Amino acid sequence: MSPSSDPLQDRFRGCLLGLAIGDALGGKFEAQSADGIRARFPSVEALIAYPQDEIWYTDDTQMAIGVAETLVEHGAIIEDQLCKAFVANYVPSRGYGRGARAVLEAMEEGRDYRQVAEQYFPGGSYGNGAAMRVAPVGLLFRDDRAALQEQARLSALPTHLHPLGIEGAQLLALGVALCSQSKPFDRAAFLRELVAACTSDAYRTRLELASRLEKVDDLGQLGNRIEALDSVPTAIASFALTPESFASTIANVIFLGGDTDTLAAMAGALSGAYLGASGLAQRLVNLIETSPKGRTYLIELADRLLTVYRERHAIKQPHQ
Repeated sequence: MSPSSDPLQDRFRGCLLGLAIGDALGGKFEAQSADGIRARFPSVEALIAYPQDEIWYTDDTQMAIGVAETLVEHGAIIEDQLCKAFVANYVPSRGYGRGARAVLEAMEEGRDYRQVAEQYFPGGSYGNGAAMRVAPVGLLFRDDRAALQEQARLSALPTHLHPLGIEGAQLLALGVALCSQSKPFDRAAFLRELVAACTSDAYRTRLELASRLEKVDDLGQLGNRIEALDSVPTAIASFALTPESFASTIANVIFLGGDTDTLAAMAGALSGAYLGASGLAQRLVNLIETSPKGRTYLIELADRLLTVYRERHAIKQPHQ
């Protein structure tokens, strides 16, 4: 991939590629213990050097692609179109959980997928599945806070009705938006803006804790599980502690063990939106799968999303 001379294009590409890399590398360690991972890989450099062959993303990236495709085709989240994109991309072997498979199969068969979701997640899922796929919303609506919040909410609804699952998606989308705009990075301002956007005390408390962390070794205090509350603040904090290093940002959360693919996908999306594709670990970019919706497609999709963004932006601007 040749570097882009367009800074915003570089960031849009970086976000989607960073998500896919974090997801694919993190997927190699999902559900492993922190001690077990550290015993094999004593440093960031050793972890990043680990993959020697193609790296394949999981359901995290596959669903994010569906969100991006819906935004590219329709300019906004339209639920039935988003569900169609999820179904069209659905490959069960990508690592979908049992509940997610049941919901997607209901979508595919034209059944009431929300009823199925309620059966598996009474009261609504508060997992990180909505947050792991929301990054394209943060890119397209980076200049419109109200629209970003609503579009992130809409992107969550087909599978996540619990307020904590929705808020996790909204906060991750806002993080992506802020990352795509800021340079140099102001950690205090970044976290202050996210804290101000919290609607629940639960997320506010976690992000306030994140703002007080002084070193990467403290990230474990925030969590490493599949619940959005135990992973979205962790991904945000990882990026905020090592904003100038994509490799460190994704390795920080992989070293925690647990839900490593989604933690690294979210952290990678934030880091990629800030550093751009040119700031990613280029060896890993080159290893992203060459499937029909692999590396080349992700770059093209980012470019198409940028075109939609610029068309929206131009409409809002007075003619010169």
